[in-house]
Amino acid sequence: MDRSFSKEERLKNKILIGTLFSEGSSVSKYPLRLIYMRAQETEGAKLKAAVSVSKRSFKKAVDRNRIKRLVREAYRLNKHLFIQSTGENPYLFMLLYTGKEIPSFKKLNSILQKLHEKFDAHIKE
Repeated sequence: MDRSFSKEERLKNKILIGTLFSEGSSVSKYPLRLIYMRAQETEGAKLKAAVSVSKRSFKKAVDRNRIKRLVREAYRLNKHLFIQSTGENPYLFMLLYTGKEIPSFKKLNSILQKLHEKFDAHIKE
């Protein structure tokens, strides 16, 4: 099982990100929010993901980058759960951190697992 988060799996296309925000669905488990959308086709990877942290909540880039690193690592370790849920269908993900304080990795990892449970229940409806 590949637990990397390679370049092909990163969502960088501004048009796709705009479409994701306008047409995507979302599930939340404080302090994370997952915006997702089934894609027509993703080049190279079944899932493409991006992470965002509000500049309004964290003025210092150092803090924002730290949180993004933590969220990406938690996603990387739990990516296999999302792949099992989506099957062969390609999806686009945007993970937003909405909290006001810098989280611990342990807390963030458990919250991402709970967020996966909500996502899994939501797409199976």
